[in-house]
Amino acid sequence: MSLISILKNKNKKTLFTTPSHSGRLCIMHKFYQWYRNDISEVDAYNPEEALEYAEQYSSGIYHTKSTHFLTNGSTSGIIASVLTCCNNGDRLLIWNNAHQCHRNAGILAGADIIEYEQQFNKEWGIYIPISSNELEEYLKNYAPKAVIITRPTYEGLVSDIVQIANLCHRYNTKLIADEAHGALYPFSDNLPESAINYADFTVQSLHKTAGGINPTALLHCNCELSPIEALKRISTTSPSYPMLATIEANIKFLNSNKGRSAISNLINNIKQIKNNLKNIEFYGDDVTKLLIKKEGLSGYELSDILFNKYNIEDEKTNEKSTLLLTGIGTSPEKLKKLLKLHKI
Repeated sequence: MSLISILKNKNKKTLFTTPSHSGRLCIMHKFYQWYRNDISEVDAYNPEEALEYAEQYSSGIYHTKSTHFLTNGSTSGIIASVLTCCNNGDRLLIWNNAHQCHRNAGILAGADIIEYEQQFNKEWGIYIPISSNELEEYLKNYAPKAVIITRPTYEGLVSDIVQIANLCHRYNTKLIADEAHGALYPFSDNLPESAINYADFTVQSLHKTAGGINPTALLHCNCELSPIEALKRISTTSPSYPMLATIEANIKFLNSNKGRSAISNLINNIKQIKNNLKNIEFYGDDVTKLLIKKEGLSGYELSDILFNKYNIEDEKTNEKSTLLLTGIGTSPEKLKKLLKLHKI
């Protein structure tokens, strides 16, 4: 029985268990259904068994050795991966401008943190991914136990995952891919190839682009190590089963004809918008990340125009460019609002 099934089929037992509201008392009515479906590890439900089944089923979809549901974001997946790979004193190689959880993971593991640099694209005001040749120099000089790469970057640039994975394995270094912004990649041939089947550990945020609620995410493992003990060390023993059930439903949707069609439609709609905005420059490897700039305007000036004149809020801005993030929830109507940019 899946988590979704458990929540749909309410049991008839009288519960003197946690959570104290017992699925009946609702303190904040706007979340009535959440309270109603909030359960814990009791015999009447046995959600732990259902969670194990859901994760195994998802692992089959992603073709991994194991896939684990996360309710504390990709941060927890990165930390668990590092704790699995590194012991006290082991070297961990991270990007010097990476998400703070990369460094925090190394600190928690007691690792010796080595930082690598990525080249800066001055024309767009963003960092570009490290190349395999650049990475090899670090692997030769420091022999790290594990390396974390951010792929895609926030702005949608991707490194050659095949070359990097082969390189890391040649130097006996575990590869952890922070694919937080690439949760749609396994479900479309029109997006960059996912790191899942190349990296030892891959972390994805369902809540960023794949329609999940904050802060749902996934940790994929494709090596001989298991992150289960590490996850136990950093995770609550009282997880939110309604939230976990949304992860199960999210994956099933992405893998369905309806889900794949939604991704395909999103990509096609974005391409149409881009073709109609001849006055705007676009950049990046991931079509769902709209990194834009306009000649004569700084990124900040463009951001202000979007917000104040067209009621459009961007995801991130720098001196040169502005990032508009799209995903499963980006409707054609929402995208059409960008057509106003031809007036800028």
